[in-house]
Amino acid sequence: MADKAAVNADLTHLREWARSRQGVEAYLEPRTTVTETTVMLIAHDGEWTRRRVTGPDAAGRLANELAIPLYEVTKVGYPGRMREFNARRKAQGL
Repeated sequence: MADKAAVNADLTHLREWARSRQGVEAYLEPRTTVTETTVMLIAHDGEWTRRRVTGPDAAGRLANELAIPLYEVTKVGYPGRMREFNARRKAQGL
């Protein structure tokens, strides 16, 4: 696991990102052999960000603190608005 300063920086980013956007939902992405447990935040327009967390409990605490829903991506998948956002950015060459 990453050091405490890195984890704190990730949580700070997630908090600030969520508070600066509307309609944010959190999606828990499980730890794999390649990546740590992560949380993807997705806003109402499909804009998104992803950062690591120390585990599912930390993701739950963050979602509770931000008063946003938390979904397990392995159960519900990603919302269509995120795919549409990515497609718009790709079409714009971004």
